[in-house]
Amino acid sequence: MMHLWHGTADAPRTPARVSASDWITLDVGSWPIAPGQTVWVDVGVERAAGGSAQWRVPASWRHNAGDSSYWRAEIAPLATGDVLRYRIRGHDADGDVDGPTGELHVGPTLYLALLWHQHQPLYRDPSLPSPRGSYAEPWVRRHAIRDYYPMAALVAAHPTLRLTINLTPVLLWQLEDYVERGATDRALELTRTPAEALNQHERDELRRTFFDARYETEIAPHPRYAELWALARRGAAFGVAELRDLQMWANLAWFAKEFREADVALPTGEVATVRHLVARGRDFTPADVDAMLAEQYKIMRAVIPMHRLLQERGQIEVATSPYFHPILPLLVDTDQATLDRPGATLPPRFAHPEDADAQVRLAVADYVRWFGRAPRGMWPAEGAVGRAVVPILARHGVRWIASDRGVLARSGEYGYRADEPDVLCRPYRAREGDATISVFFREPWLSDTIGFHYQHYADYGEAAREFLAQIKQRYARQLHGAGDRVLTVALDGENAWSAYREDARPFLHALYGLLEADPEVATVTFSGYLDGIRERGLAAHPSSTQPDVHPLFTGSWVDEPGSAPGVDLGTWIGEPEENEAWALLGQARDRLASSGATPESAPEAYRAIYAAEGSDWFWWLGTDQESGRDRRLDALFRAHLAQVYRALGDEPPAALSTRAGPPLVIWTATAPPTTLPPGGQLLVRAECPGRVVYTVDGGAALSAALVPVRRADAGVAQYQRLLGPFAPGVREVCLRIRPAAPSGAEIGTGGGSREYRLVITDPAT
Repeated sequence: MMHLWHGTADAPRTPARVSASDWITLDVGSWPIAPGQTVWVDVGVERAAGGSAQWRVPASWRHNAGDSSYWRAEIAPLATGDVLRYRIRGHDADGDVDGPTGELHVGPTLYLALLWHQHQPLYRDPSLPSPRGSYAEPWVRRHAIRDYYPMAALVAAHPTLRLTINLTPVLLWQLEDYVERGATDRALELTRTPAEALNQHERDELRRTFFDARYETEIAPHPRYAELWALARRGAAFGVAELRDLQMWANLAWFAKEFREADVALPTGEVATVRHLVARGRDFTPADVDAMLAEQYKIMRAVIPMHRLLQERGQIEVATSPYFHPILPLLVDTDQATLDRPGATLPPRFAHPEDADAQVRLAVADYVRWFGRAPRGMWPAEGAVGRAVVPILARHGVRWIASDRGVLARSGEYGYRADEPDVLCRPYRAREGDATISVFFREPWLSDTIGFHYQHYADYGEAAREFLAQIKQRYARQLHGAGDRVLTVALDGENAWSAYREDARPFLHALYGLLEADPEVATVTFSGYLDGIRERGLAAHPSSTQPDVHPLFTGSWVDEPGSAPGVDLGTWIGEPEENEAWALLGQARDRLASSGATPESAPEAYRAIYAAEGSDWFWWLGTDQESGRDRRLDALFRAHLAQVYRALGDEPPAALSTRAGPPLVIWTATAPPTTLPPGGQLLVRAECPGRVVYTVDGGAALSAALVPVRRADAGVAQYQRLLGPFAPGVREVCLRIRPAAPSGAEIGTGGGSREYRLVITDPAT
């Protein structure tokens, strides 16, 4: 009697996960070998489009091994959503034989959970009495018109795409502050001031700060903006016409491509556009400035409605973060910080789990106000997680969080083989006591290729195709087993795009189009993967079916520069400047506790302490990260702490004054200073790599490389070098900038040919 087997190592079904593009190969083993044997497969298909079909597929003999024979049957590709059921059958001299059965659902080989993270820290200076001009930085407003609204609208243009957008509460609160409470920023006030009324200090500030953009992607594409840049570089005087055009173009260049080229209907019922102003190009009027700013406010008002609309349609999931973007494990207990950098030490202990709880609770409450429902998931600030935060998140109804592959690799007693696709591409269950939460771990290499690599491609369609090919080669085609798998890609959704041409729209449209059409890789939201999507044939994956990750490692997505290999928390703690900030935070928190005040009796004091707990202030402190604006950001951190004392009726401690240091003068090619105070430092800032060559009192030429820095609002976007302080008695410093290689961006350095002279002034004269 013939015996048949299938679904074993020597007689597998391939591929294990069948997509609509795949031929299905069924290998079958039979025993014993005998003449006249045949093998076939009876197939039945339930069509996703309706109806069913049955047929027979003959199996061809492949080879004999020992006393067994091996056969193969091939089934042509089916449609997504089809369900195939089959039975292996055979015949020999004794008659027909029934063999094993099988069933498979035709669908994606791999699900892709793509998350865009949108965040800005609280830039409002609480020491200023009026909201007007109270924002030290303009990034919330600027990114709203280029990224926050348009990144959601891009998804609407691809109706079968599914992805997650993480909006931090502190970001949305600031948008509300602009549109509902009259808040403005310094750059906005400089734009609003009529060019005729600008004093000399304001004119100099305009020239110094309104070219704060990438030359090749944000200035050069706009002829009048590039013309103004060149005039400023040559030291030409700016009259009213040039000043007003600069006011306009420093704003127009930030409008997304969609608003620069067309009229855009917003979900608020308004229509926003600046195409008529872009078309005019120059010689703007005060009325044009007002009209341009009115378009910004239309867009800012539409950010939340657009996300809410897409979430209600089921096309996106809106996730959130703890309110002011704190590193939750550090709020719970800084003594539990993961530090593995030589020389790193811990600050005086800060342990306020009640603050971590409040940051999550407040985030959930405002999310409900904005979106009419509770959030399902969170991207914890910087992907920083640990077992201590699991109960806090679960207590407030958070069902899923996302972190980094490096955290998975260091979790558990012996770590996880996180480089293996079958290990990484699934959610895990984190449990602490009765608290349970699902954790997804992102793939950092793929995330970083979007953030730092594909902008250099001449053909963005090729970049999108390569990204999808990497997903397939590295993950989809390396999976084993028939179970569903999900790959997480999570990254900043706002700062990368300034390095792309045309605001990255060609890349994103190409990528979204490929993902919509591909049968192997299907996009999904995190909650969609957990709950299942019946109409897409996706089964539910509740936490009860997930493997445990225990203990969950305390870490983030960052491996601090200079530390031992493996993600840690050292970017926010451990260096002297960072530890000083934690000590100041702890002192203010202790004063708040000793006052007997509660969040209800002293809401301003508690809001200030929560704002000071944000991760951003600690990120830029120390030597491991550099923004080019460290002093300004540190001053904001200390202003939030000072507000705690003022709200309690106390005089802020002197230690909260801005960090002492030499006077700082900033040099740019568009606004080069001509004087430097005694004992001062000169921060030379350019837009491309190169060297600063300088002499002191006519001595031998010195040379120093310009160092790349991450702007506070973006990735690597500037190059700078800090010179000085110079020795007492020095009277003059002369400098030139020499670009590393000729390019359009060398305009932003001064071109390498011009010498700039700074006289060190004597305050006594």
